[in-house]
Amino acid sequence: MLTNLEETYHKFPRQFWLMFTGMLFSSSGASMIWPYLLIYASGKLQLPLTTIATLTTINAVSSVIASFIAGSIVDKVGRKGVMVASLLADGLLFLLMTQANTYTAFAVLMALRGFSNPLYRVGADAMLADLIPREDRVEAYSIMRMVNNAGIAIGPAAGGFLAATSYNYAFAGAAAGLGIYGLLLAAFGRETLHDTAAQNANKTEKAWGGYLQVVRDIPFISAIGTMAFGWVTASLMWIIMPLYAKQNFGVPENMYGFIPTTNALMVVFLQVAVTAMTKKHSPLTMMSFGMLLYALANGGVALSSNFWGFWMCMVLMSIGELVIVPTSSTYTANIAPPDMRGRYMSIYGLTWSFGAAFGPLMGGLLNDNFGPRSIWIGSMSIGLLSAAILFILSRQKFSRETV
Repeated sequence: MLTNLEETYHKFPRQFWLMFTGMLFSSSGASMIWPYLLIYASGKLQLPLTTIATLTTINAVSSVIASFIAGSIVDKVGRKGVMVASLLADGLLFLLMTQANTYTAFAVLMALRGFSNPLYRVGADAMLADLIPREDRVEAYSIMRMVNNAGIAIGPAAGGFLAATSYNYAFAGAAAGLGIYGLLLAAFGRETLHDTAAQNANKTEKAWGGYLQVVRDIPFISAIGTMAFGWVTASLMWIIMPLYAKQNFGVPENMYGFIPTTNALMVVFLQVAVTAMTKKHSPLTMMSFGMLLYALANGGVALSSNFWGFWMCMVLMSIGELVIVPTSSTYTANIAPPDMRGRYMSIYGLTWSFGAAFGPLMGGLLNDNFGPRSIWIGSMSIGLLSAAILFILSRQKFSRETV
């Protein structure tokens, strides 16, 4: 085992391990607050769920805009500066949220967070593809997911206890984690965008900032568009379920925190083993299977009424996540031309933004008009449809699947 760890360490460059270390700090910090953000806003504003859910929609719409801008920037001027600016800005915005007392203030801060957060994600995905050879990318993305979820194992549990005392402590922890990573990257990171890639990126800067080439990639857009639709299931599990569990069944933050922690621990301990199995199969088939598990997990929430029921649904969803996330990241990285990686990763990043924009708003409307359980019946239906379409796409000759 020690030999395998040593081999893995030497396989990847030093900058990969800098990102690995920084991700642990940032994900630990950010996850202290984001599972409870709507609970915090709901408690302060005392507004209906539909209205509170629009804050997530505002955040997601802003994220969509930022993702398009980020793709062009990281392909033209580099990855590092964009990533550092995003991390430091995100930490500052968490601190400012402690002073928000009106819907307008929350909306502005959520919009700014939506704009800053994708800048890091797009830059990091492109930097990872720059650093790691094609044959090692599945393993690299899996390792990065492991450390991200190690942070998430720490953050929600710690944040739940801090929030039960004072949300200010949780916000401060989030800001500290993001700030530490930003400073580490600024001090020790190097730019990975090669000069030739930057020149090629400038050549592709034509209509729509170069995105027209991505949009014309029909196999990619078909798969990623379907995945975006299906990510409604994920957004509801992460954003709405904490509020749903507390308001309808009295599950408090300091207990609920163990649910996202379970998800994170599963990724830490199982991701490499699951990836070793999934990489033997068609990426789109695995993405379809993962989406099916998300759908079933959402349906299970409709039948749950206590902590353990919600916990089991998260376990099921987490298995789907182990299958789908590194597979889809690698699928995108592998089919993207080197000078277009930022743009492809931008479009890929929109999948979560779309789910976060549409899912909570849909959930709020269903909750306020048809009752709380209808949220999960609706999301299960969307997940099943997405899984079916992905499976059909995996059987098409034009799918251009590469692992």
